[in-house]
Amino acid sequence: MEPWVIWVVAACVLAVGEIASVSFFLGPFAGGAVVAAIVSLIGAGWVVSSLVFLIVSVLVLLFLRPVARRHLRQPPALRTGTAALIGRPAVVLERISNDEGVGVARIEGEVWTARAFDEDRIIEPGEKVSVIEIRGATALLD
Repeated sequence: MEPWVIWVVAACVLAVGEIASVSFFLGPFAGGAVVAAIVSLIGAGWVVSSLVFLIVSVLVLLFLRPVARRHLRQPPALRTGTAALIGRPAVVLERISNDEGVGVARIEGEVWTARAFDEDRIIEPGEKVSVIEIRGATALLD
């Protein structure tokens, strides 16, 4: 079997391993194996292609892995607008009764039209609740 074919098989195995692990550890070695396959296909011997594999793999591992790990550790996207209010505490200002269509609450310093998430629940003024959902300009509270 030709040496370049062995390198291509090695690159494929390492790439599949990287896809399965998602750690960006095997990926650089897969890239090194691809470069080694190209060098071997050009006519370099086994020793030269092995050295190319090691050098390329180590360089990619040292320079690109920290960048990839930094991207994996980014905090989740910040919620803004009404999505940022989900889970926040609220204080009922006016009695909330879905049947009567009344209710007002203060959420993060703003006054919102409010309804109970549970249709049968009545929430009295002064109760502390949390925001479950925002529908249009109305906060659903629990």
